[in-house]
Amino acid sequence: MRFVFYTHSVVSDWNHGNAHFQRGIMRELIARGHHAFALEPADGWSRSNLMTEQGSFAIERFRKDFPELVPVTYDASFNHEAWLADADVVIVHEWTDADIVARIGRAKLNGGNFTLLFHDTHHRAVSAAQWISALSLEYYDGVLVFGEALRESYLRAGWGGRVFTWHEAADERLFKPSPDVDRESDLVWVGNWGDDERSAEIQEFLVEPARALSLSGTVHGVRYPAQARAALADAGLNFQGWLANADVPKVFAQHRVTVHIPRRPYREQLAGIPTIRMFEALACGIPLISAPWPDVEGLFRPGQDFLCARDGAEMRQRLREVLNDAGLAKALAAAGLETIFVRHTCRHRVNELFDILAACGNRSAIDSTTAKEAAA
Repeated sequence: MRFVFYTHSVVSDWNHGNAHFQRGIMRELIARGHHAFALEPADGWSRSNLMTEQGSFAIERFRKDFPELVPVTYDASFNHEAWLADADVVIVHEWTDADIVARIGRAKLNGGNFTLLFHDTHHRAVSAAQWISALSLEYYDGVLVFGEALRESYLRAGWGGRVFTWHEAADERLFKPSPDVDRESDLVWVGNWGDDERSAEIQEFLVEPARALSLSGTVHGVRYPAQARAALADAGLNFQGWLANADVPKVFAQHRVTVHIPRRPYREQLAGIPTIRMFEALACGIPLISAPWPDVEGLFRPGQDFLCARDGAEMRQRLREVLNDAGLAKALAAAGLETIFVRHTCRHRVNELFDILAACGNRSAIDSTTAKEAAA
């Protein structure tokens, strides 16, 4: 089958974690013998910022790390209809410009012989509902959302007739344990500063515990203001900026523990949606401690796959326990890894995608699902 993904960027993951999952899904599809292409705007903010900060090195890194992926940039003169003509499945991410979202819908209406899905992996459906409500989704066959709470928001608002929960997951080809790497430091956090959506939480659950326990550690991410970088340095944490996603498994392996700090809109309005770093960290076999996050969908086994901390004081206690108890750290790493590889890899999500495509009437997906059931 021929899949076309409209992405904000597959080349750049600068402040753009959605790229991680999209890359993993495309890689899994290609490994199964399908064709997958990524279309992205030539002037997208993530790609532009990455080029400004890292230069052409970052593009070369992408090509080296993900040689099987085929990115295609488009501008105002791009012939979208020509690219859609031979597609079997088109998946349009919600960062796509509203005019292009509508244009692709019209291509479907005007005889497009493809299954058309809209893919939402952000909190704007609750934090900026007017933006989503203005999109033209009436000709889309379905909507993919990365959590049940978001699905319910779409259904309540009437945005799309078929809405499917499709959680993010770890690319198991990339994210896996590195047992031969020495753990040289205590604490690592890979996460962006964002739009002040978790600045207080970063201070409470990362900076202050590291300072109180005199931990060695590393922080990777972008958009950290000067005062945040100063606070990290004062706590003894080494801020190292942007990190190519292909390097993350090695960085996790070099540290003894990591933390999960969800953004406030997810914790307060979209319960049950973790950051993709949680999937990726557990897939790498590093013990993880999470700031408050309600796992209402039962994605994990809290207390077994990871530890929970209700506040900064409890985060200090949990970090102390994991760093001083090798048996606990090993058990957490093993349990988290088990849950990922049983439930939360891109392989699982592609299986789910084919079930969704079949539910939307895609003939090839129906035939594939029928053959799979017959062989079971």
